Amino acid sequence: MQKDIDIIIYGATGFTGQLCVKYFQSLNTDVNWAIAGRDQDKLQKVASDNSVDVEMLIADSDDEVALDILTSRAKVILSTTGPFHRYGSKLVASCVKNSANYVDITGENFWVKGLIAKHHEEASAKGIRIIPSCGYDSIPSDLGVFYSAKVLNKPIKRIESFHSWEGGASGGTLETMFSMGDLDLGDDLLDPYLLNPKDSYTQQQKEQSSDRVGIAKKNEINAWSGPFIMATANTRVVRRTEALLSLRQESYGSNFTYQEHALHKTWFSAFKSIIVTGISVLVLMSPLKRAVKPFLPKPGEGPSEAVQENGWFDCKYIVETEDGEKSVFNMNAKGDPGYKVTAKLISECALCLIEDADDLPGGSEYGGVLTSASGLGQPLISRLTKVGVNFKGPL
Repeated sequence: MQKDIDIIIYGATGFTGQLCVKYFQSLNTDVNWAIAGRDQDKLQKVASDNSVDVEMLIADSDDEVALDILTSRAKVILSTTGPFHRYGSKLVASCVKNSANYVDITGENFWVKGLIAKHHEEASAKGIRIIPSCGYDSIPSDLGVFYSAKVLNKPIKRIESFHSWEGGASGGTLETMFSMGDLDLGDDLLDPYLLNPKDSYTQQQKEQSSDRVGIAKKNEINAWSGPFIMATANTRVVRRTEALLSLRQESYGSNFTYQEHALHKTWFSAFKSIIVTGISVLVLMSPLKRAVKPFLPKPGEGPSEAVQENGWFDCKYIVETEDGEKSVFNMNAKGDPGYKVTAKLISECALCLIEDADDLPGGSEYGGVLTSASGLGQPLISRLTKVGVNFKGPL
């Protein structure tokens, strides 16, 4: 079948999917895009609400025949349909089968591990880019580190990132977090190199990459560090990027390590975050979640437009090179990070695969289960700087 659609937004009726439709509608682009989901009436409402005249395609996440029609026609599938371990596996398999590039917003590393095992080799052979985690998880971590390393252009020993943000939560994200608590993930949750190829790190690197981070004063940024609840997702992506870049002889550094924190202005704020994080993990991993779940947003619900407009994220990076030099870099943007910014990020990733195809890192034949930095790199940074996502440094 002829690929006659550049990008299909799959899951367009979900909360984040609708934001992607709104974002695409706001652009002056010649890219041919369409929307897809499992409910014709809901798709029609999304199209009407956003005043868009695009093709609508119907495909349930379990319907392999319908998914094959989508991926046979599309050059890129943009998926916002989570939990991805529940709704995404057959779609990715169809993308690899029918040579469609793919981006999503998952933070489910255990699921991505499975994608690597099942599809990396074939996607690599076909030159198909399968790029999970293209939202707030995990682009600020992954692309911020990549930007910092490329600006310095010398071997990096260590990077630590420090995240601050303001925004809301959607029912879809909460459903993903609750559903993960029902799974027996074993050591997958604790392995800091979960997504890395075999033998791509040393025992010393592993020891310096623990998820257990405490409170510490960081004089370089005049702030305190504390635990960041999404660090276990983001750090694995950054480490996979470094491993993939190493295979292209573009390593950050031979003994590169990375850790991630929340940023706090005071010691007491950092201390409170440890208590809140501990309680959150306890609720997600215990029967207590059944008691709190009814009071939280349902799938399809999310933060108000005011919350989306007034939100923001800011990430600082302390970079230490192998020669002992330390520098500080920054990445930031306005808008609720989990939704408004995430919709912008994943949309620009999909557009990058189409409009910057000739300039993508690795060359036209490069593929596999990749990351935003290894699969999109500088072309994506260039796109994002034009739409209000700022990269700065050294400061």
